[in-house]
Amino acid sequence: MTRRTATLIGFTAVLLWALLAVFTVAAAPVPPFQLTALTFAIGACVGLVWGVATGTLGALARVPLRVYAAGTVGLFGYHALYFFGLRLAPPAEAGLIAYLWPLLIVLFSGLLPGETLRRGHVLGALAGFAGAALIIVAGRGTPGSGAFLGYGLALLCALFWSSYSVLSRRLADVPTVSVTVFCAATSVLAGLVHGATETWVLPSLVNWGAILGLGLGPVGLAFFAWDVGVKRGDIQLLGTAAYAAPLLSTLALVSAGLAPLTWVLAVAAALIVLGAALAARASARVATDQRGNL
Repeated sequence: MTRRTATLIGFTAVLLWALLAVFTVAAAPVPPFQLTALTFAIGACVGLVWGVATGTLGALARVPLRVYAAGTVGLFGYHALYFFGLRLAPPAEAGLIAYLWPLLIVLFSGLLPGETLRRGHVLGALAGFAGAALIIVAGRGTPGSGAFLGYGLALLCALFWSSYSVLSRRLADVPTVSVTVFCAATSVLAGLVHGATETWVLPSLVNWGAILGLGLGPVGLAFFAWDVGVKRGDIQLLGTAAYAAPLLSTLALVSAGLAPLTWVLAVAAALIVLGAALAARASARVATDQRGNL
């Protein structure tokens, strides 16, 4: 698989994550950890199909337990911190802080062996972050009790996912099918938290449709595609391109009639496209320099 193909596969995760908000709204009033437990269980089933289709299911027995532990901490930690952060702090501001992870991926990736961090990567990440911030801050709320703790949890959330993504790059030899176990373990942990902190809500038919959509796409196939991308693709370009997720998510909400179309989207789109273009140009220069040194 070429680096370019892996990058394109990784970007499909961003496209799938764009559907996260629409499906999540449709899943209400199912509590967050109940929703996490159900969707990640479906995601684990997606992983079994992935393993059969790629002939890698047997490789699960050879993956070290420490890898499973790290992957589970990454997936479950991100979602747990995200949900609690948004409960304690105004969702807009907490969401903005949580969405520092693409910027952190771009910056952390410069520490990886064989990777070069150029000014274009940093400028592209900042431009993309500005676009994402514009979308999220457009609906800012009023700080309430526990807001500062919520902000802190949102920051930890960004650190968890960026660290998970960069660590995945360091574990490039670990087969992508291992994400199946990450999803299964996350489902179990979310189920335990749900049982301790939430009350079960019987999903309606619409809710079940949304849960199935989440489990198959944004909380299923997306994680496998992202794993391929960060392990074998251009992780810096993917980190910057990830800022398209809040834009695409907002456009999906607009298309579904769940959000208004405003000037914010146009400006945010321009910033995100500019950021991706800057990062792509920087990556192209790195590739050219590497070919020239051969």
